[in-house]
Amino acid sequence: MSSKPRIAPSLLAADFSCFGDEVQRVVNAGADLLHFDIMDGEFVPNFGISPLMIAAVRDKTDVPFDVHIMVTHPLRYIDALVEAGADMITFHIESHDEPYAVISAIKAHNIKVGIAFSPNTPTDTVIPYLSDIDLVLPMSVEPGLGGQKFIENTLAKIETLSQEIQKHQYQLDISVDGGVTIETAPAAVQLGVTILVAGTAIFKSQQPETVIKNLRNA
Repeated sequence: MSSKPRIAPSLLAADFSCFGDEVQRVVNAGADLLHFDIMDGEFVPNFGISPLMIAAVRDKTDVPFDVHIMVTHPLRYIDALVEAGADMITFHIESHDEPYAVISAIKAHNIKVGIAFSPNTPTDTVIPYLSDIDLVLPMSVEPGLGGQKFIENTLAKIETLSQEIQKHQYQLDISVDGGVTIETAPAAVQLGVTILVAGTAIFKSQQPETVIKNLRNA
């Protein structure tokens, strides 16, 4: 595990009227990954970024695309997202498709796979899958809306996951998504987070490079 976390700006907080420019802005500011939220209006009461929007910016950068799908039936989205340029797809354990079927379908495209889980879902729910995935994402806000405050009990989940990963020597990242700021990041990193997803903190700043640098040094 790297001692410094990688930073994944969340494009849900971008200005959609100049989406390509926003991608370029955070890439130039030092983003390690780009985080795209896909929503179906059913699993969460909102709509996010479409595969077409991802495809439209794929040729702007070789920074990996980390695609987080908050959808009821993830199997329906995988082919389109791979075609759009996803380097990793993270689905929710609470979705209706069988988890191992989703993991297999994503791996069949030779890209990385992650599992996310919502604040009210017990950590034990995802532990059986840790040996088969590349990333685990305990949501630190309710999925579906940007700009929420970090839920403090996410830190205990991160600690549990980190201990489990170390015990079995699994090779996977722990990401955290929601309410990530200069103030909330250090505790998460100290407990084992390797990827920080931040939307509002980066995109609403006039100096995104400073925010990214400060988060990386959290």
